Amino acid sequence: MQLQPSAKIFSGTGSQKLTQQICDRYGCKPGEIQIQKFSDGEILPIFNESVRGDVVFLVQSTYSPSDNLMELLLMIDAARRASAWKIVAVLPYYGYARQDRKDKPRVAIGSKLVANMLVAAGADRVITMDLHAPQIQGFFDIPMDHLDSSAVFIPYIAQLKLENLTFAAPDVGATNRIREIASYFNAHMVICDKHRKRANEIASMQVIGDVMDRDVIIIDDICDTAGTLAKSAALLKEKGARSVRALVTHPVLSGKAYENIEASVLEELVVCDTIPLRGESSKIKVLSVAELFAVAIRNAYENKSINNLFIHSQRRNK
Repeated sequence: MQLQPSAKIFSGTGSQKLTQQICDRYGCKPGEIQIQKFSDGEILPIFNESVRGDVVFLVQSTYSPSDNLMELLLMIDAARRASAWKIVAVLPYYGYARQDRKDKPRVAIGSKLVANMLVAAGADRVITMDLHAPQIQGFFDIPMDHLDSSAVFIPYIAQLKLENLTFAAPDVGATNRIREIASYFNAHMVICDKHRKRANEIASMQVIGDVMDRDVIIIDDICDTAGTLAKSAALLKEKGARSVRALVTHPVLSGKAYENIEASVLEELVVCDTIPLRGESSKIKVLSVAELFAVAIRNAYENKSINNLFIHSQRRNK
């Protein structure tokens, strides 16, 4: 009689707290893995338990992305060489996702290169959340589950009970996603149209739509230096918004991000725990995605659909 392969969840060093929370909700303990580092920074992952014939889930967000990405690739390779049956790379935050196309001559498409490396290392499936550009899913020739933070943001927004709710898209490219959430709440939507000089630097910005006396929620996938976010919030307040808050999936928060957030007119910045916070701010609130990933991992292991984790299912059950 053929035995059902076991599911084992292991954490990279970049996602240990989230992995523990995922395992708590899944009903298991994190697998035993040791990440050794040589004095020059070279990484050596060692599985301290057998994974032969198992379905192995490797949880690692690739923020700051080089070391965490390399560590994940080595974990995948180690699992493959240890005869794991299936290897699922779980990237709550997919680094290099902002490099999704050639928008100028002679540049790399980093998100495609990362996809190639994950597949070449031996991943059989990828689970991630809120890619900067959804078309990155097409860079993979293996199954990918692309989770949506709306599953945790919608209940939070609902409990705020804002009377004149309006959603703001941080740029034109985000309109489709924001339109879905605005439609769920039967709310208005505006667009903060921006023009960049270069990465992390805005040349100009304007608001398309009316925000007078409205409670505005900006929704985005990444907050990096928070400069854009602070400028958007200030502009919305200048246009008459009663309050401005932001819900952002991935708190990259580099450079002067924490200072920018504290000095901004934002009521609050709500983020997910796809990346652990590296500083403190009285305005930042964290929502956990552990339950979402635990369900996605269980359903992937049991070959079940993850359809109920998406916004259209929430609308149906509203």
